[in-house]
Amino acid sequence: MSNSNNTFAFAESCLGNIRRASLEAVTAARQVADQTGGQVHAMIAGAPGIGQHAAKLAAHGADVVIVLEHAGFTHYNPEALAATIAARITSGYGAAFFAASAQGHDLVARSAAKLGVPYASDVTEFSIAGDTATVKHPGYTNKVIQTFSLKATPAIISLRAGAVLPKESAKAGTIETITSVIDPSSVRVKVTATEVSGGAKLDLGEAPVIISGGRGLKEAANFKLVEDLAAAFGNAAVGATRAVTDDGWRPHSDQIGQTGRLVSPDLYVACGISGAIQHLAGMRTAKTIVAINKDREAPIFKVADYGIVGDVLQVLPVLTDAVKKAKSG
Repeated sequence: MSNSNNTFAFAESCLGNIRRASLEAVTAARQVADQTGGQVHAMIAGAPGIGQHAAKLAAHGADVVIVLEHAGFTHYNPEALAATIAARITSGYGAAFFAASAQGHDLVARSAAKLGVPYASDVTEFSIAGDTATVKHPGYTNKVIQTFSLKATPAIISLRAGAVLPKESAKAGTIETITSVIDPSSVRVKVTATEVSGGAKLDLGEAPVIISGGRGLKEAANFKLVEDLAAAFGNAAVGATRAVTDDGWRPHSDQIGQTGRLVSPDLYVACGISGAIQHLAGMRTAKTIVAINKDREAPIFKVADYGIVGDVLQVLPVLTDAVKKAKSG
């Protein structure tokens, strides 16, 4: 059923919910398949019922949705999943896309190892011509952009969040149900629980807008101003620098930077953040960056599209009111 003109995409899910990164992977696969004249085969795995998301994958360009349902996939099952993915890809694909998420980094490495091919991780741009895939990857804490060529088939690529904008391109979405190539309950590594921090709040990797705070806020209580601006947008998540998470002002799950989350939202608002290299490594690929800082020489202004020089504690309430008025009008 498969051939080398077809493209594979793994659609990541968490606790039965499909992730935005899945739609990005399928959209990327669709771009390649449109060039090669092949199909997009998107795989989703999870507990019984995960197949309900097939229609969404089809809407974003999947010709075939491969559904792997088993109670053993209720939580991430790295060994069984990587083995099944590798077995599937062996049937013949020119390229395979994954998300460069925490789960994706683990899964793409395992899958590529089983296939005996190299892979490119955390890719921000890609192009495929013939048997060669050319990809770009930020290196040295995002100070340089490295360009690599993958000449092995298939080209295994994991995409940084936001590298591809999810785009609807409705296809048939034929359902193909498969079983795991190994018993999911027989594996050595078992995930026994999945904890989602923050309850119903938007995940940093999913949010189109991120309002992030640093030491310039002076104290933890002033993060209320950041939260108010995020609430005014309605589709925003709150992030933080390592300094404030280390001080206990925010949970470490909110940390953005080299040792935290890597994000690429449509809009990133840096509030009282000086712009240390380690922080820039996590957010400089955002589509639009707005910086608020009283120090006009702060490094953050070198990467910002828009800068506001002023006291963040005074600027944030004004900005929040302006966003509320804009949203209501």
